[in-house]
Amino acid sequence: MSPDFSQPITCELVFASSSNGVLATDRQGKVVLINPKGIEILGIGDDRAKKDGIELIPPLAELVGHCLASGRPQYGQHIDWQGKQLVVNTTLMADQGSALGAVVDIQLRNQFEASARKLHSFVRLNKQLETIFSSSSDGLWVCDGEGRTISINKASERLNGIKAKDYIGKTMVEAMSNGFLDRSVTIEVIKKKRKVSLIQHVNATNKELLVTGTPSFDSQGNIDLVVVNERDMTQLNSLNKALVEVQKVGQRYREKINELTRLAATSKNFIAESARMKDILQTALKLSLHEVSNVLILGESGVGKGALAKYIHNNSRHKNEAFIHINCASLPETLLEAELFGYEKGAFTGANQKGKVGLFELAEGGTLFLDEIGDLPLPTQAKLLKYLDDKEIRRIGGTQAVKANCTVLAATNLDLTNLVQRKRFRPDLFHRLNTFSITIPPLRERHEDILELVRHYLEKYNREFGAKRWISVDVFDQLQAYAFPGNVRELKNILKKAVVLGETDCLDRMIVKIMEEEGMVCFQETESPETIHLSRPLKDQVQALERKILAAAIREEKTSRKIAKSLGISQTSVMRKIKSYGLSLPAS
Repeated sequence: MSPDFSQPITCELVFASSSNGVLATDRQGKVVLINPKGIEILGIGDDRAKKDGIELIPPLAELVGHCLASGRPQYGQHIDWQGKQLVVNTTLMADQGSALGAVVDIQLRNQFEASARKLHSFVRLNKQLETIFSSSSDGLWVCDGEGRTISINKASERLNGIKAKDYIGKTMVEAMSNGFLDRSVTIEVIKKKRKVSLIQHVNATNKELLVTGTPSFDSQGNIDLVVVNERDMTQLNSLNKALVEVQKVGQRYREKINELTRLAATSKNFIAESARMKDILQTALKLSLHEVSNVLILGESGVGKGALAKYIHNNSRHKNEAFIHINCASLPETLLEAELFGYEKGAFTGANQKGKVGLFELAEGGTLFLDEIGDLPLPTQAKLLKYLDDKEIRRIGGTQAVKANCTVLAATNLDLTNLVQRKRFRPDLFHRLNTFSITIPPLRERHEDILELVRHYLEKYNREFGAKRWISVDVFDQLQAYAFPGNVRELKNILKKAVVLGETDCLDRMIVKIMEEEGMVCFQETESPETIHLSRPLKDQVQALERKILAAAIREEKTSRKIAKSLGISQTSVMRKIKSYGLSLPAS
């Protein structure tokens, strides 16, 4: 049967046949027309709609009122009515600029969304979002405003050890009932209505996750969605631990560089060319940086114990405080105790009537250097030990203890172990002082330092006396061959005397003269191996002879291997002796 095109199509027929609900109001907002679909969607009769007006539906009345008042359309507005979610478009109906009323188009939201999903733009956008959601390396978990799971991505399945299909549609309270989570960020977000971050332990995978829940709000300010982002802290913690280790290594290198820099900058007045002396300076620097007290410096007379004590003080954070040096062997027992601990007025005959502050008090915050501590009398040793224990002193004639906090450094050229055995030194004081000890080798055991010491003190005395003195290599060799029983102090005295008394800038003859006058016999290249010096220690003469033999072997054999073979000793011994005597092999 062919269609009948003779039936006219009227506006009323189109209005009545629309798939959307349509209603029209006058300028007061009273409903004047409503089509069957509108009656169906809104659930009110035609008579009632026209009688009671749009006021029956407050959300709709609000939109119409706003459109009539402003003259602007209201598109895509979402409202809830009797359990239905509606999408509403409201437009102004006017004639020649004069408002006549409003036209309202109403559509069920699910129908609207179904139509929208068929749009190419929607399909493309949805595919993009799905790709992002699925490929994210972080876990993503989406819930509605009631905490019901909407979607879970693959990363979240892996992190939580679950299958998405087992949890979609369930609330977080239900999801937690099996104990796979210890706490839910979604519940916290719904409760606090703001973004929440927390550390969440997953029992199934034994992972620690950094979880952040972010709420999304609808037009009425209610939570519409909660998006949860999960990040595996196990990997981050591992990276952090590795970073901490790298930082520690870097810090150790920085400390080492700073230490070496500081060592180079502060050792100008303490010559250290030999390996042993460099090690000693490095140890002293560590002790000073760590503010270590009760350091014992050992070594023969004249090796530089006082200079090392000053070096330790100058590299500590107390370098601007007092450095007080006292020689314990230079004063009798009664005066020494009074100097160290002070006394009250009238404490003894001849005492200052005002009393006197002791060196421990004067060194407050700084350093007290007790030189020649091996000569300290036993009663004074007992008082020193008490001070080291409680950092308090009591003046002679005094009744009250006085706090005096200072760093104590001690030095001696005596064998304290032997003194302890002979009951001339308290064993408890020895052990207290011997916690950190440094032994400075004699100058005869560090020939590498002699050249720098000579250069240093020549420069010093030239500046001091306005001179330009120098010595030749031959005389330097004589100095290097000498055993220096007086150590650095003896070398300083020779050079100072030569600079002051020398009549020419070349000090060779003056130094030889001084050494001969003082009986300082050196090994000379012109001497025969059989030359004997009764005034010179046997050990020194043996070392001088050994040096000459080694020098001759170097000239003849040229290499350490050949020298070792000709002298019948190991190559290691050859290299050690060459270094010890300040010699060197010819360049290859």
